[in-house]
Amino acid sequence: MCYIETMNLDGETNLKIRQGLPETSRYVDANDLMRFKGVIECELPNRLIYDFAGSLKLVDRVPLSLGPNHLLLRGAMLRNTAWVCSVVIYTGHETKLMMNQTSAPLKRSTVDKIVNTQIIMLFLLLCTLCLISAFCNIIWTKQKGSKDWYLQVDEFVTFKFAFNLLTFFILFNNLIPISLQVTVEVVRFMQALFINNDIEMYHEESNTPAMARTSNLNEELGMVKYIFSDKTGTLTRNVMEFKHCSIAGVLYLEGSQKTLINNSKNHPTRDYVLEFLRMMSVCHTVIPEKVKDSNEILYHASSPDEQALLKGCQLFGYVFHTRTPRAVTISALGINEVYEVLTVIEFTSARKRMSVIVRAPNKKIYLYCKGADTVIFERLSRAGEEYKDITLKHLEEFANNGYRTLCFAYAEISEHTYSDWNEEFLKAGNVLTNREGAIDEVAKLIEVNLILLGATAVEDKLQDQVPETIAALIKADINVWVLTGDKQETAINIGFSTNLITQGTPLIILNEPTLDELRESLRQHMSERGPGVGKPDNPLTLVIDGQSLKHALSHDLKMDFLELCMSCKSVICCRVSPMQKAEVVELVTLNTRQVTLAIGDGANDVAMIQKAHVGVGISGVEGLQAACASDYSIAQFKFLLKLLFVHGAWNYNRMSKLILYSFYKNICLYIIELWFAIYSGWSGQIIFERWTIGLYNVLFTAAPPLVIGIFDIVCTANTRLKFPQLYSQTLDTFNVRIFWIWVINAILHSFLLFWICMFALKHEVVWSNGKEGGYLLMGNFIYTYVVIVVCLKAGLHIQSWSYIVHTAIWGSIVAWFVFLVIYSHVWQVFPIGSVFTGMDVMVFSSPIFWILMLFSVTVVMGLDLAALSIQTTTKKSLVQTLRENELRKPNTNNVVNPRHRTNEKARLLENVKSVFNFKSRLQSTTEVEMNHGFAFSQEEGGAVSQSDMIRVYNTCSPTPEVV
Repeated sequence: MCYIETMNLDGETNLKIRQGLPETSRYVDANDLMRFKGVIECELPNRLIYDFAGSLKLVDRVPLSLGPNHLLLRGAMLRNTAWVCSVVIYTGHETKLMMNQTSAPLKRSTVDKIVNTQIIMLFLLLCTLCLISAFCNIIWTKQKGSKDWYLQVDEFVTFKFAFNLLTFFILFNNLIPISLQVTVEVVRFMQALFINNDIEMYHEESNTPAMARTSNLNEELGMVKYIFSDKTGTLTRNVMEFKHCSIAGVLYLEGSQKTLINNSKNHPTRDYVLEFLRMMSVCHTVIPEKVKDSNEILYHASSPDEQALLKGCQLFGYVFHTRTPRAVTISALGINEVYEVLTVIEFTSARKRMSVIVRAPNKKIYLYCKGADTVIFERLSRAGEEYKDITLKHLEEFANNGYRTLCFAYAEISEHTYSDWNEEFLKAGNVLTNREGAIDEVAKLIEVNLILLGATAVEDKLQDQVPETIAALIKADINVWVLTGDKQETAINIGFSTNLITQGTPLIILNEPTLDELRESLRQHMSERGPGVGKPDNPLTLVIDGQSLKHALSHDLKMDFLELCMSCKSVICCRVSPMQKAEVVELVTLNTRQVTLAIGDGANDVAMIQKAHVGVGISGVEGLQAACASDYSIAQFKFLLKLLFVHGAWNYNRMSKLILYSFYKNICLYIIELWFAIYSGWSGQIIFERWTIGLYNVLFTAAPPLVIGIFDIVCTANTRLKFPQLYSQTLDTFNVRIFWIWVINAILHSFLLFWICMFALKHEVVWSNGKEGGYLLMGNFIYTYVVIVVCLKAGLHIQSWSYIVHTAIWGSIVAWFVFLVIYSHVWQVFPIGSVFTGMDVMVFSSPIFWILMLFSVTVVMGLDLAALSIQTTTKKSLVQTLRENELRKPNTNNVVNPRHRTNEKARLLENVKSVFNFKSRLQSTTEVEMNHGFAFSQEEGGAVSQSDMIRVYNTCSPTPEVV
């Protein structure tokens, strides 16, 4: 294996050949080049894309000329090409794909932003405490300076104030936990490992696991309110499959090939069936390719729908196998039939149909027209409407099942009529301005008096469990928006098949071509909503196309458009460019206080992935550009549920508790220095030994926040996936109000722990002999109680206990006692801790120590237990209810859905209703033609249209040999 690559050095283009690539390489097999020992000469004297000329010479071969006609731009798709030998040319950043890309932003989670703001507030509080303490020291100095002369108080008050201000700043600086950042990074790293190694998010077919490409947004996954999704390759596989058809009012479901073939022989609708199958085989722009040494035929089409229709024809014995510039040949039940192609009228979004005029083997001229029912029905003759009503009912049934539909009709045309019309058609094709409109006007003259044959149902293959995934996201109170480059009808159809839109959901469709018309339409829809504007409780779906979106994103309509979107449960944006996708995501991200997530699989989704708070890339068939630019990558859309509902919710809950607990434990200990300053003359004297202060966050309270952030589980994964409502219940776990509740709780605990000890030791009687141990002994009393309370506080808020959690909680308490014993005997062995000598004996031998430990811990933790009990009793959340039911292991269905508290027979009958034949799911509506769309998704306005291709293509010509 080898490939040719370019190296751009100092403006000159040099080539080299690289050999020995592995067999899994995606580059073209070039064994022919291997014989020439990789010797290549190349001249590319001009770097201008459309003006360059050069040559490529292989040793012992004639030089190959290179010019603009040999240039393939990045992103081009080759069809009818088995292999290609190419030279890769770097053209710089002035390409469509590169110019649509945006620079990768630096993303921070919402939790980080809140914490940063509150750290500033705590810093201001710290400065305030330092100022108050420094002023109190001045007041105390003035009061004691003249009275207690033996203290030798410094008379330089100004210098004393600055010195004390710095002293108290150093004393209180640990109110802000510096160790928090280290703990958070360790926890986030472990959380990312859990995501990467989740076997339930591993796609075996493509050998692709989930990947956390960044770890600082783990908790953001648990706060998502808006999801922006691409369609093709993200929700769908972009694989179409022929499912059902309706011919002359008779419904043929999947698997009824024999019935249809029998009807083509001796059935009242025989003529309709035969004409329908002929039309399916002839009316298209597909190019066939026979596989060498095989009877298989590959169909190359600009629309996957047409591929599906031709494969459906094969099931009924009609096989399209040959195309020439002027004719197509089909095998009709084993008999070859040649149809001369006279005219092809292309499909466009405005026309919503395509037509082919052919001369049949019987020398008659037929016009075959297929398209949306709305445009086909209005072109039927009176005689051709015989099966209109029953076909419409079948279309409704197809729509209820999320299929893409096409209506088929035909007309017989006389030679004279076609000759006159063709002259007008050729003239329209030669006009210089508005050629598409001119052709459409002429086409309307011939596409009349049609006879309805029937309709088809094509399934746009969704990825596994996409409808269930979107339904669960909606239940979780997440707004799902689909941003796609497809046509409006296609996007709406996908909306129905994915459960984004349910049958009967009102649609707000914005297709206004001008700014003024769109402004008026927005005002009208907003006035109709009334007080409900801006509230997502309305069961509405907004659909807008790219042209209208361009005006909607303009400065004066931007906020009105956003407000209308906020009034809808879901939004579908059609025919949008990559930059428009990014603009829509940015509009919501910047103007709402909600977390947004964008998910896509292609390079055209990179911009919107980077604009959202969280970007998720799907490692799909379109490459890895989206995955490489994302924050998290998954292989299938269905894995989004596990990523958000389980990992996201767990990480958000864990990180919230970790941050709150880290601030709590630091404030609980270090604010005690403020209470002690009252008794130390505001001198800045510390009540704890210096090494114990330094080891507080490093040793004695380091494990509890780690187990909270890594192992805490609030409701199991199965429960969270079963009840999507849990996701929205955890969105208020961390906010400013909760943050300051924990701060006040820490201050209260420190106050109680200090003053209980202070009053108990007021007379300095610690032992029965009347001796006292000094302020440092009291400090170790308090320090011990703080460690115990802080560790128990962590255990109080951990929902899932395990051996690791027990070890962390009780091990931290034991670690302090072990340290107390060891550190008390370090002096003289090591020159540290002289004031701590014998401290263990003094502490453990005092009955007051043990009595106060039991009393103070009980009082402090009792208050928390009482508050928690009152909360869970009077205002029990769904999370708490399900958590309790998990421990008891009853049927949790009744907790969320009380209406399901029925007997087993009633539930069984309720479920049976939904599994009858799919006709029972029909909902009559006069607007069904606006709901289900139609099956056409080929590229429009390409450099070379498919109709131009078929006018020069001849599958009967021999395939050129490889040289």
